[in-house]
Amino acid sequence: MSEIKETNYNLLQKQVASLIEDESNLIAILSNVSALLNDSLDQINWVGFYLKENDELILGPFQGHPACVHIAIGKGVCGTAVAENTTQLVEDVHAFPGHIACDANSKSEIVVPLHRNGDIIGVLDIDAPIIGRFSNNDQHALEEIVNIIEQQIK
Repeated sequence: MSEIKETNYNLLQKQVASLIEDESNLIAILSNVSALLNDSLDQINWVGFYLKENDELILGPFQGHPACVHIAIGKGVCGTAVAENTTQLVEDVHAFPGHIACDANSKSEIVVPLHRNGDIIGVLDIDAPIIGRFSNNDQHALEEIVNIIEQQIK
């Protein structure tokens, strides 16, 4: 297994802020952020957003292979992140109870809730083809990127 390159998250956060600073359209913001993250993060195989609609998550802007379109709140890693309103850092998705296998190649995952005016409107979801891809450093940095998005979409 090859080593994971350390991401310069300070630079990435500045790039996200600059990329979205003059934009108000949610889909445009999420589309560009998912493209930037896909280009910037090492050893991932899917990055994107699911948006809350009624009582489920619906596939939003993403980069990667086709994905599950509907995810029930409370189901899988994404649905659990919404139900618990907490970031889910999963070292091995196959050990996660109720994991939804949209891509059999995914082995680890991080999901960060996305809010507007205090309400969850979706999640940032990133999958990796290796176990243990995401660290606490990744979690804190990605939560800050989501915070940058949240400040823009108020």
